[in-house]
Amino acid sequence: MVLHKFYVYPLSREFRAGTRVTPDRLHAFYHPVYLNTVQRMDLAVAFIITIALITAVSLWYRISPFFTLIGGAILFGLLSGMTLDATLVGIATGVGQVFSAFGIIILCGAVIAILLQEQKQTEEIVADLRRVVTHPPALAGFSGYLLAVPITCCVTAFIMLTPILECLEKEKARRNVLLYLAASGSIISYALIYPTPVTIPLVSGFAQTTSPVLFDAIAIPLSLAILAGVILFFRITRPEAMGAGADGSAAPACEHAVSGPPARFHGRAWAPFIAILAAIPVAFLLLGLSHVGIINFIMLVGAVTAIGLAPTGIRAAGLSKSAKHAGLIIFDICGAGALGYVIVQSGFAHGALTQLMAVIPVILVPFILAAVIETAQGSRVVTAIITANVLAGSAVTGAMHPVTLVLLISAGSCMVSYVTDPYFWLVQRTTGDDIGTVVKNYTLPIALAGIAIFAIAVVLEYFVFG
Repeated sequence: MVLHKFYVYPLSREFRAGTRVTPDRLHAFYHPVYLNTVQRMDLAVAFIITIALITAVSLWYRISPFFTLIGGAILFGLLSGMTLDATLVGIATGVGQVFSAFGIIILCGAVIAILLQEQKQTEEIVADLRRVVTHPPALAGFSGYLLAVPITCCVTAFIMLTPILECLEKEKARRNVLLYLAASGSIISYALIYPTPVTIPLVSGFAQTTSPVLFDAIAIPLSLAILAGVILFFRITRPEAMGAGADGSAAPACEHAVSGPPARFHGRAWAPFIAILAAIPVAFLLLGLSHVGIINFIMLVGAVTAIGLAPTGIRAAGLSKSAKHAGLIIFDICGAGALGYVIVQSGFAHGALTQLMAVIPVILVPFILAAVIETAQGSRVVTAIITANVLAGSAVTGAMHPVTLVLLISAGSCMVSYVTDPYFWLVQRTTGDDIGTVVKNYTLPIALAGIAIFAIAVVLEYFVFG
């Protein structure tokens, strides 16, 4: 059903008068100004209905986000006036674009992650980190922060760390705080540091003349400061869960338990990440690859390193598990890409951009637009892609520094991590907490991080780049 109830009155008046409605007269009723006004109203209503139903289905049935998002794409397409065929073609196109952009990257990250897990090398990495970070909450947050970038998936980093963090604290409230901090840390680095699937389309689209090194020189200190702020947030709101265990011990007996600071550095466990770092100057200076080429090249190098170092028995099983794990992640993101592409094709995103620029300062436009798109489909990766596509060639891109623009979109992608976000449900299942508690300990800290990123972006624009 298309929401064109506003057209009924003038047409019915013609019929009552007995006048034959010819194509020319019909076209006259759909005056461009009148049509655009009604379409904007229709698309806004369609968007609200779609979000409401995605939320309801997510809460009631807890089915795979891929299916809820694909269903949302079909619903939004039909409500916005697209034909079923055009909607399905848009869904296929959106899925294909996301898969082609991130399929290799995510699969390589999954290969590295699973092979590390199979050899219990994740525990060795965390043990090495304990040399520097001994406080369990800080260790949890920093571990998530560090692993999310080379793994190229914040969800995979969280899954890798979950069994280890569950061994660091035996009391449920303390253990859950570690899980929330790991999730927060993984999102902060994933949304800010180049190269991740979030920052790649933004830097490639808006900051091609800006060195990624310059961008990370800003993003890394900023992200670490925000991570410290999130840890402080938990210290203030959950002080009872932020200290050492009541008996002074850190963890129960557990096969994933991390011992004290190691006697030596576990170089074999870090080898895929070292290979990724070493491949960057090779790809950039020797091979002259583009931003997209670099990220695919270095992730392939990291995956090949992990495969080459894995024992034969673990290698085959690990690759099989990696394919399954990567498939789940990719399809969830592709579902979000389908909904995002249909939203763009309907004209809603561009209409929202036009309306936003007319009523708010231009520096708010990328932030609010990204927040709206993130609310619709829950994927930070797809939010970055869609927002970059919508803003490309607009007056917004020329109105501010590229680094500011990237930070504003990253900030918007953190604002509403709620029921359309697959990560939200993973954290809820892992912690066992109710929805309200997850909102308080996952959604709210990430939103505060987004506000902090936005504030820093504004300061940079007006006092540094301006």
